[in-house]
Amino acid sequence: MIPRALGKPTDGCGCETGQSAREASRFDLIVVGAGSAGVAAAIRGADLGARVALIEGGTLGGTCVNVGCVPSKTLLRAAGARHARKHHGFEGIPRTDGVPQWNRIRAQKDELVERLRQSKYRDVLASYADVTLIREPARLASAESVRLSSGTTLEAPKVILATGASPWIAPIPGLAEAGFLDSTTAMELEQLPRDMIVIGGSAVGLELAQMFSRLGVTVTVLEAQPHLLPADDPELGDELAGHLAAEGIGIHTGVQITRADRDGRYTVAFTGEVGARELRADQLLVATGRRANTHGLGLEAVGVVTGPLDEIVVDEYLRTTRPSVFAAGDVIGDPMFVYVAASAGALAAENALSTPRPFDRSVVPGVTFTDPAVASVGLTAAAARTRGIEVITASLPMEHVPRALAARDTRGRIKLVADARTRRLLGAHIVAAEAGEMITEPALAIRFGLTIDDLASSLHPYLTLSEGIRLAAQTFNRDVATLSCCAA
Repeated sequence: MIPRALGKPTDGCGCETGQSAREASRFDLIVVGAGSAGVAAAIRGADLGARVALIEGGTLGGTCVNVGCVPSKTLLRAAGARHARKHHGFEGIPRTDGVPQWNRIRAQKDELVERLRQSKYRDVLASYADVTLIREPARLASAESVRLSSGTTLEAPKVILATGASPWIAPIPGLAEAGFLDSTTAMELEQLPRDMIVIGGSAVGLELAQMFSRLGVTVTVLEAQPHLLPADDPELGDELAGHLAAEGIGIHTGVQITRADRDGRYTVAFTGEVGARELRADQLLVATGRRANTHGLGLEAVGVVTGPLDEIVVDEYLRTTRPSVFAAGDVIGDPMFVYVAASAGALAAENALSTPRPFDRSVVPGVTFTDPAVASVGLTAAAARTRGIEVITASLPMEHVPRALAARDTRGRIKLVADARTRRLLGAHIVAAEAGEMITEPALAIRFGLTIDDLASSLHPYLTLSEGIRLAAQTFNRDVATLSCCAA
């Protein structure tokens, strides 16, 4: 490692006093991208004693805190609060409505984003003397150097690329000319539209569709695949589609969009089971996936290979095709979750600076934060069978979970998939009001090889939604409708 005294004063150009410009441009580790993966990598590198350059040409904090998880989930909660005023199952509680004040909702969202960007990124990085934050775009100059947009070249024996991903727009005729909203600009609208078409029935599209619907916008969702949430168990997507439709959201699956136009209002033409149709709306939101931010990084010239979706190809140790260059986070492709990115970033720094360990993505829980929410981990029954595994499944409607009954919200179900021979849990797929709060237990069970009998025999607190996991495990052997409350 290049030694560096902590807390040494710097001159006006960022060099330590008495340090040459050449020395100031040399680091032990360079990290390009200051989102969750990049910041985690920089912190772990500093913890290991490295002198780290963290480079960010855009907004500090990356997708999650700025335009992803944090703003979307707080807006979903706001919309849910309005929805619950009128739609609840309790007699004696007045059902009231009201016109939402979108400008105040949006301002509160922006305040939360700025507060977290400051406390979780700026302040955290400022506490690490061995991390130098550089705010300008950069590209690889070689496998061991990075060229800043200002012309300065930084050198390090190891480089980590963590530049994230951005919304990808499907090639729909007329769409570019018509213009559209993406997941970022949709949350920045100056005012709520009367109606909106959402192209894309995966997590991002559905979360924003329900949010706008619950704030009074008439919303229609168009999805090319036969089911919503096409990456999940089809039963979950169909279950969610029914609940969204019950709230008044139009759902069309298995469609092919043929054209998009705008003449003040948008027109989207599509074909499907009902034949050729057209929809018109004030706004058009396109949520058709994300692609890695690899353009302009100079990867090809350096010999870093990318995949068919622009993702950087890495091995199990997060090394690219150049051994001194590592990559982590959304830039290496799915699964694009902030917690996966942060874990990968920290491990990439460890692997770059010390003995490498493989990155384990075998058990990754995922959540779609609609209401009810959808959470999945492990294999679906179909995926297990393609691997030659004989499976058994159990599906428990939430009406058999006492907490759901007490809350008067029995929407959804818990579906478990197990190996028929060993009875080890292989997958869990949940639709429920708080499915995201329930998925960690089955994720741990899959990771550590627990059986459905282990889950069924474990004590779970009564009147919790997590008790539903135990009840679903019991469903493999008996009809839980014949059990008394808390029965073993």
